Amino acid sequence: MVKVNSGGGWRAIAYSFKKGREAGGMWKFYRALRSKNACKTCALGMGGQKGGMVNEVGSFPEVCKKSMQAMASDMQRGIDPNFWKRNSIESLQRLTPRELEYLGRLVHPVRYRRGQTHFETITWEQAFDTIVGKLREVAPDETFWYFSGRSSNEAGFLLQLMARLYGTNNVNNCSYYCHQASGVGLNSSVGSGTATIQLEDLEQADCVMLIGGNPASNHPRLMSSLLKVRRSGGKVIVINPVRETGLIRFRIPSDPRSLLGGSKIATHYYQPHIGGDLALLWGIAKAVRQAGAMDLDFLSQNCRHHDEWLAAVDAMDWAEIVAKSGVSQAEMEEIADVYGKCNRAVFAWTMGITHHQHGVLNVQAISALALCRGMVGRPGSGLMPIRGHSNVQGIGSVGVTPRLKKQIFDALQEKYGIQLPTSAGKDTLACMESAHHGDLKVGFCLGGNLYGSNPDSAYAAAALSNLQMNVMLSTTMNTGHVHGLADDTIILPVLARDEEPQPTTQESMFNYVRLSDGGPRRLPGPRSEIDVISTIASRLMPEMQGVDWTAMGQTSTIRQWIGEVIPGFEKIKSIDQSKEEFQIAGRTFHQPSFGTKDGKAILHVHALPPLAAEGSGQLRLMTVRSEGQFNTVVYEDEDLYRNQTARDIILIHPDDFPVLGIRPESRVTVSSDTGRMENILARPYPDIRSGNALMYYPESNVLVSRAIDPKSKTPAFKGVVITVTPQESGSVAPAG
Repeated sequence: MVKVNSGGGWRAIAYSFKKGREAGGMWKFYRALRSKNACKTCALGMGGQKGGMVNEVGSFPEVCKKSMQAMASDMQRGIDPNFWKRNSIESLQRLTPRELEYLGRLVHPVRYRRGQTHFETITWEQAFDTIVGKLREVAPDETFWYFSGRSSNEAGFLLQLMARLYGTNNVNNCSYYCHQASGVGLNSSVGSGTATIQLEDLEQADCVMLIGGNPASNHPRLMSSLLKVRRSGGKVIVINPVRETGLIRFRIPSDPRSLLGGSKIATHYYQPHIGGDLALLWGIAKAVRQAGAMDLDFLSQNCRHHDEWLAAVDAMDWAEIVAKSGVSQAEMEEIADVYGKCNRAVFAWTMGITHHQHGVLNVQAISALALCRGMVGRPGSGLMPIRGHSNVQGIGSVGVTPRLKKQIFDALQEKYGIQLPTSAGKDTLACMESAHHGDLKVGFCLGGNLYGSNPDSAYAAAALSNLQMNVMLSTTMNTGHVHGLADDTIILPVLARDEEPQPTTQESMFNYVRLSDGGPRRLPGPRSEIDVISTIASRLMPEMQGVDWTAMGQTSTIRQWIGEVIPGFEKIKSIDQSKEEFQIAGRTFHQPSFGTKDGKAILHVHALPPLAAEGSGQLRLMTVRSEGQFNTVVYEDEDLYRNQTARDIILIHPDDFPVLGIRPESRVTVSSDTGRMENILARPYPDIRSGNALMYYPESNVLVSRAIDPKSKTPAFKGVVITVTPQESGSVAPAG
């Protein structure tokens, strides 16, 4: 493998031709990418009525490997029905995430029943009868309903409505395992749980602080915006325990100058210890305070608890901050100097911030750092959680949470005369634990890979295996279809977004609602998610007061409901006629008037948590995605930008090898309080901070405990305390 020293570039262009060939030819592939549908991967936003490969400000061409990977996957051939007869469950369980993804498109409903050795194909009628029959057998609160962020607003709204009318609030979404801490932290700070900026604001900033994220791999189109910041003379400060190749240098294929010469992205790069972000953020605030760069008038006029917060900043001890962050005082003062001199700053972060037991505190500290210089509530400045799935934010907006917001709850009951349950409902991990205890009997998953996204994968498999029935709506196979099988497991094949027979909508991370036209189906067999949900609902609750399930099979009807009950979504009611995509009102702050009761932002004071893994021979582990994957979906085994060709590895700083008593390039056992992985390749990796380590998600989830941030209920996938020991002689284990 040739060492890669920049992201993007000619390799990305060659990769596009590779995916085009897989999809049946470049012209066919290009037409699919250019269709009027929102991108299927990250929530950065692309496509819709401006056409594919166009972003929210109209820039073309905007495309990345992630969108090409997802599109090519959806353009695969169908899985032959004889496949299920030839391949046992046991053989499918031995396949890697990548091998499962490339089996082809699901085109027949398939079923596994306890005691069988193989999946069997069944008809749609058999599937519907079985699902409805089981739902009638169990109590509603013995079920849970899990939503992926890849589905549409319409499918999400319809399924959560169906679940609640059925009688349960056990309604949860994948954000509980990623950005829930962002939503809770932002709501508690600025009164809105989403980005406070639009895409234009990001590109107008003269300082971007990117904390705990690697968008070069996971949100590549963000790099063009960062390049615009650099070319206009702005600064990009990256804070990450790992020096990521694409954040240092990137070659944007659509920009000839960048492609040929390469573009420097980070002007400054700092490497705290994993889990040291909270201390670092307070240290930067202290340095800004000491430099006299805070906007004290803004704080006093627009922020609650500013006196207490300033006193806490003054009282913070530099020795404690340095020890608990791993960053020197001089480096924090350097960051503060850059920040203190800028006029428009954007703070961006991903799961390096949220995947901790103090994830909400991290987000509150980022908010406070932005507020202390008045960098929220003005153009070109603000807070930007970099969301994952293309519609994960929209799924939350349309009510996919255990407890509906009061305004939505009241509007549904008053406008449509329906009765909704008032129980608290269970979040994602609480549902898994209830399933493990035997309290839940049925799961229903709208996309995603619930097994693969869970911490403590052995526990997750046992919990899902405890179910009497698990129903999953999917386009392709993943590890969640073959591990943790319920007594009765049914996989229903559904259409991809650009195959939907009716228009659907999605919401970007910038609070922008797009309209996807859908398109012709590629294969016979799969059905639309709306069709599947409305059919089950009509058979389960045929005489439901206030709801016509046949009418709800039309996405236009669902949008009428959404526009009537979801604040800020009024324009969605006519979007299929007007084609007018829109910004959701009340979320973008260009004036310092916040979504709190008194219109003021809120500052929070924190105690700094100790760094984990201070014991001899221990490391702090962060689970990460590779450049060749998106969330739990692995498209390529190689991690191009980290120059790795396999996934059964642990990346460790060279200085840590003699301390751990292991040899470079040897096989080791990695253990935590939760689990262990054997036959793992220990590889020297000088770009990670000493004392820390990196392994690939979801394979390493077996090491991650079920410890959660108490405020957001998000598991701590970062900062896992591990020990690494030489592989025991003669032990046999799967490689990663």
